[in-house]
Amino acid sequence: MTQHVYQRRPVYDDSSIPTVIFVLLVLNGLAFAAQQYQESLLLYYFALWPVASVMPEFEPWQLLSYGFLHGSPTHIFFNMFGLWMFGRDIERLLGPARFLSYYLTCVVGAAAIQLLVASLQGGVYPTVGASGGIFGLLLAYAMFFPNRMVMLLFPPIPMRAKYFVLFYGLMELYLGLSGRSPGVANFAHLGGMLFGFLLLQYWRVQRRR
Repeated sequence: MTQHVYQRRPVYDDSSIPTVIFVLLVLNGLAFAAQQYQESLLLYYFALWPVASVMPEFEPWQLLSYGFLHGSPTHIFFNMFGLWMFGRDIERLLGPARFLSYYLTCVVGAAAIQLLVASLQGGVYPTVGASGGIFGLLLAYAMFFPNRMVMLLFPPIPMRAKYFVLFYGLMELYLGLSGRSPGVANFAHLGGMLFGFLLLQYWRVQRRR
């Protein structure tokens, strides 16, 4: 006997946390907890140091490891909130493997831009935080769901995702060029968006071929 099997669309629970995002939340949380005991050691080896830095030295793994360290409870809270808020639908859309590739590409791309900026500025300082990956997710969210309504935190104004991300991108560019947010890697944030955009375009071309 043969049967016709009708495949239903998967039903997602909006309150659930997809696999990769859950793992990233746990890893970032564990890294931040470890920083409370060995912050100097972790920053020395795993923060992103400029190529010109002599001690500590730049190491290739820092292109990724810096994205799991954070400078304060507020820093990690907003990054992880952004990962959860904007990443869930993107992981469900892309699938776990491709989502992870996208997120890590944004983190590494942000690091590359930050190293370039640091070399031009001539400063020696560490960079930490998942913001490059989060800004890459913001860009993907605006591209996949441009007309969804999202809410600004300060001030609490609702707007469409495409305008929300455009606002944040322009603000980061302004702050980076003006130097009005010392200690914040604004160009790394833009680097995450740039590399995310390039990867999405590459996947689009591959799919057409």
